[in-house]
Amino acid sequence: MRKTSSDKSKTGVSRRSILKGTAAAAGVAAATQLSGGFPTVWSQDIKDITVRTVGMAVSNMKPLEDMANEALDFQVRQTAAEIPAIQSRALTQPDSGDLFEPPYMLMKFMWPSGNFQAWDTTKLPEWDSVVDLYKAPGKIWPDAWFGDGQNPSTVAYTSGPDATDFVEAGSTQWITNHPVLHNADTLGIRPDLIGRPIDTWAELINPEFAGKAALVAFPQIGLMDAAQAFQANGEIEYGDKGNMTRDEIDYSIDRLIELKEAGHWRVLWSTFNESVQLMVEGEVVIQSMWSPAVTAVREQGVPCIYQDLKEGYRSWTLGHLLPKHVEGKHLGAVYDYVTWYHSGPAGAFFARQGYYVVTPGNTQKYLPEAEWDFWFEGKPATVDIYSPFGKLMEKPGAVRDGGSYKNRMGRVAVWNSVMDENEYLTDRWNEFIAA
Repeated sequence: MRKTSSDKSKTGVSRRSILKGTAAAAGVAAATQLSGGFPTVWSQDIKDITVRTVGMAVSNMKPLEDMANEALDFQVRQTAAEIPAIQSRALTQPDSGDLFEPPYMLMKFMWPSGNFQAWDTTKLPEWDSVVDLYKAPGKIWPDAWFGDGQNPSTVAYTSGPDATDFVEAGSTQWITNHPVLHNADTLGIRPDLIGRPIDTWAELINPEFAGKAALVAFPQIGLMDAAQAFQANGEIEYGDKGNMTRDEIDYSIDRLIELKEAGHWRVLWSTFNESVQLMVEGEVVIQSMWSPAVTAVREQGVPCIYQDLKEGYRSWTLGHLLPKHVEGKHLGAVYDYVTWYHSGPAGAFFARQGYYVVTPGNTQKYLPEAEWDFWFEGKPATVDIYSPFGKLMEKPGAVRDGGSYKNRMGRVAVWNSVMDENEYLTDRWNEFIAA
């Protein structure tokens, strides 16, 4: 049986004991000074607390819930939902969850609602470990691409604990959300059925793959994948692929309809499992795809590559929004949960799916060196590489699709975004769906 990392640091101290010690010390301070922050809770007072999270299935899953419950002295209950349901529930029933975890692309819609309270970075012990993508200057490395669309740093900060605005990154101690995961998306391919190299987004619309190509059905994401292909094909140069003009939207939708009527698209998929089955069954050989879906295909013994493309990646990130009803000891438990999330074990869990928790330095502490080198450095595997569910992914000598963390997150061509012309885009996308 393959051994996995335990919830212990290299010093052998468990995260549970760290949180207990920190919380106990903070509890004494909280008893005498509560102004300007939350009273960090201590274990004997929190056993009956449950922290309820609502987010996407890629980040809200039973194994992670079990890890959190093992590490913490209160209960964590995760609920997975589709993106529209997360948004609707957070805006219309904010009391139904303690943390809502939408994609950053929805921040401009959700944060101004007034349903949420800001996070105080001075109360987040791991905040200094968070990469600068969420701070100033909005890049993990100085030579990284800033990317079209909504760079995460542009919606990360607010002016005060009860504010609903966005301010310059790093200008206050208050953040709109607690960043969780990010990744850089590209195309998934079946190399055994294609039989030749693929290195450009333009291949998504290559007539060679008519009837064997698929696109994600979410308009704000599917359109950007198509835009990457149209621009790579030399058809159009967008001013900002993440915030198109009406003329750019019209060109893109008209081309999508043209391709659909020519039988190019096998399907527009809307669920993770659908994208997996399309690849497993060979109905599709090239498509919009997400990293864990590629993992799921490989786990079934089917060749699938998350293809590095010369024009760069479409990227996304998720963050925790904190409803205003969470207060007192419950608020302290929430802060302890997100502190654990950034501390390392969750990072190692998600790394084995190809995702990145936003504190990679802490992730490294919980990954064996050989796995770190494979997942983050882009080096050939020197050991068998397993998924977080214990299934063999790669044999020694394999190289991770897309290479290193720096190659992926340093080459973001466009961020998932909600465009200024979103209503017009949605209307035109519906025309495409109905064509």
